[in-house]
Amino acid sequence: MVANSHNVLLIEPSATQRYVLEQTLRAAGHSVAIAETLEVAVGLLANAGQPGFVTEAVVLDWPAQTLPAASDLLLLLGSEVCCHIPVLVLCPEPDIALNNWCSERSNRTVLEWRNRSRVGATLETLIAVSSLPSLAQAVIAPEPDSIRVLLVDDSPSVRSHYRKLLIGHGYLVEVAASVADGFRKAQQEHFDIAIVDYFMPDGNGDVLCRRLHNDPGTRDISVAMFTGSYVEKVIKDALDAGATECMFKNEVDALFLTRVAAMSRSIRSRSFIEAERQRLQSILHSVGDGVYGVDSRGLVCFVNPAALRILGYKHEREVLGRSPVECFHGTDADGQPVARRACRLQRAYGRSAILRGWETVFSNCIGVQVPVECTVYPMYLDGGLEGSVVAFRDISERKSFEEKLRWQASHDPLTELFNRRYFEDALDKEFERLTRSSEISALLYIDLDRFKYINDTASHDAGDRLLVHVGERLRARLRSTDTLARLGGDEFVVLLRNVDNSFLHSVADAFRATVGQVCFHYEGKSYSVQGSVGVATFDGSCASPGDILARADMACHVAKTAGGNQVHLYVEANDYRSEMGADLGWSARLREAIDQDLFELHFHPIVPIAAIDMENLPDESGVIWSQIASDPAKVKICFEVLLRLRAPDSSLIMPGAFLPSAERFHLMPEIDLWVLHRAIRALGAFQRVWKAVVFAINLAGQTLIKPDLVGRIRALLAQYEVAPGSIAFEITETSAIANLPAAQRVINELAALGCQFSLDDFGTGFSSFAHLKHLNVDCVKIDGLFVRGMTKDPTDHAMVISMNDIAHFLGQTTVAEYVESGEILKLLSECGVDQVQGFFIARPIPEQLACPGEPVGDTLLLDTEEFE
Repeated sequence: MVANSHNVLLIEPSATQRYVLEQTLRAAGHSVAIAETLEVAVGLLANAGQPGFVTEAVVLDWPAQTLPAASDLLLLLGSEVCCHIPVLVLCPEPDIALNNWCSERSNRTVLEWRNRSRVGATLETLIAVSSLPSLAQAVIAPEPDSIRVLLVDDSPSVRSHYRKLLIGHGYLVEVAASVADGFRKAQQEHFDIAIVDYFMPDGNGDVLCRRLHNDPGTRDISVAMFTGSYVEKVIKDALDAGATECMFKNEVDALFLTRVAAMSRSIRSRSFIEAERQRLQSILHSVGDGVYGVDSRGLVCFVNPAALRILGYKHEREVLGRSPVECFHGTDADGQPVARRACRLQRAYGRSAILRGWETVFSNCIGVQVPVECTVYPMYLDGGLEGSVVAFRDISERKSFEEKLRWQASHDPLTELFNRRYFEDALDKEFERLTRSSEISALLYIDLDRFKYINDTASHDAGDRLLVHVGERLRARLRSTDTLARLGGDEFVVLLRNVDNSFLHSVADAFRATVGQVCFHYEGKSYSVQGSVGVATFDGSCASPGDILARADMACHVAKTAGGNQVHLYVEANDYRSEMGADLGWSARLREAIDQDLFELHFHPIVPIAAIDMENLPDESGVIWSQIASDPAKVKICFEVLLRLRAPDSSLIMPGAFLPSAERFHLMPEIDLWVLHRAIRALGAFQRVWKAVVFAINLAGQTLIKPDLVGRIRALLAQYEVAPGSIAFEITETSAIANLPAAQRVINELAALGCQFSLDDFGTGFSSFAHLKHLNVDCVKIDGLFVRGMTKDPTDHAMVISMNDIAHFLGQTTVAEYVESGEILKLLSECGVDQVQGFFIARPIPEQLACPGEPVGDTLLLDTEEFE
């Protein structure tokens, strides 16, 4: 053992910190005993003074919490039994409790954790100083390096002696010979302590003491009266004048230094408390959340500026000392009084438990309800529970955004009518109600006639305006008990509750007439509008809400087939056969189209925003594509492959007319196979014209679940010698989530070949963001409903930004659909979207025009054998 080795007791509950300290102390040559808990330390130190007790010093990690064991340990270390043992305290930063404890105990020093490497040297110095005579111990106790002392005495010898004594112990000292000289110097410089002789020629010391306390610039100086003898009048005058200490010139220097040290500790403690108060006050004033305190009486004891701003008060005196229930949270969201016992916040005040994230409303100073989110913390003072601290924030914007999202979930963003989801829920509830009632309700299914003609000839914008206008006219005809919704496209439904069958046809015809009265004008042209109405009545005996909607749909189909602009009431026997016949007719036509190659492909360009001159956008649609197509070797282009059906009269039939029947008769896998053959074969011709081209090919949900899909695609890629990286398969969010395991399998296997994947119509399904991370897609296509509404609805704008940011965070590129104006294009560019698609860029292009100068091939003969 080295010469300066000492027996040290290390009290450290943390295993990691205990290891570091033990190694440091042993490296310094000390013998270390370990107390892993505060209880063990109390047990060991209780034997101090007994034979065999060998501890010469203690190293203590200052307890962070006021626990019973910590209190016992600190009391024991300050007792007569252990007061002779030097104690080195380690802490992150000295606090008030530590300063108070240190002020009452000698033989201790404090070391911050960041300086823990100096534990060995500091402990050695502490042990050495502790073994010196009592005077030295008194000298080191106050740590007076920054204490400034003003010594006022008319005796030159007294001034000289005590000046040297104080300077020798680290104090900064200035002297004065009279009351006037002392007051002048106190005003010119900062002092912590003034030691004032009582008897001086120009006035007694209590005069200077009063002058110091009455002057705002010197009132914080701690004054000690200095006299040669104990005289009660002197002591009384000194204390009455505001002195905090009396010192006597006939006392030994050690006692004088001890008194100065005690004053220094008090000053340091007071300075620390004031600095801490200012720091906390600064934090309290700078935080954006409102904060207020409630004392043990249930009254507001402090409040920060943010709380005053949220509540609309100008001064804290308007709130302090008042009950928060009576002041700002005594009513509910409807403005009705809330009983104290029923108020969750009131019950949380003064409790030791924390109440987190409680949403309620506060009333501001003029009675306006402000939605807030509160967290209530217990407020401890000197180890005792003295009330609560409440932090709250104004969540008005969040609530408004949530309300917009709820509205959007139940409404059609274009017409602002209820959407399909809401209507189906309403139909379910009405069906359930009728099972307990004898009433009859009806469902009107309204489909606009010739809407497609207006939409295609006048533009999508014209079609949108027409739908809004029709929705407004239909809404004007509703009773308060009726429900109107837009199912999608040009289809509207009306739920009529508690109807009279004898008047039902006339009521339905009135809705038809309302549509017919719409006179629509767009860009100087007038368009007549008509509608077909299908009606289905139902009561509690019907099979299901889905059957009710299907019957009304069938009745509407019958009305349109009969020439349109009329009302048809569903008759089960006749209409069911009619609908089945229509579906069977489509089934035969689709089978014929597959066998005789009657489908056609159109190609809709998807253009990188980086390839568009955003500073010089054209006013007309299609110009951007003309500019890009003029130099096809310059830009990498993606074409979405779209399907059309050629009718016997040579007109084109859009997929919306035949794909629902194709899905009902499970023909989608064969149709997708036809598209795959034709598109992959055509890709070679496109690649000879365009510098770099990718085809985006849609896959239906029925196709995804076919086990041999990947094998067929692999064979086609090999047959036409097409690089897998030039194919991007598009799957809709709804179909992907409905067949998530199958979608994941197909995506992973084709991605392994090098194919790309896009998630189409992102944002329309449930839990979109949650599912996105489970699908290994390269690109996300933001649903056009959000894109089209960006210029009018801040919520749609925010949703596009959010979807784009999350996709980029996951390493995916983004495509925005339905780009129909330059204004939308500029917003998408600001959002950081990567690619755009829509009529403002280009309309879908027939194969011959999309790839000029290249043969498109002869009739495609397919092996139409069904998927396994």
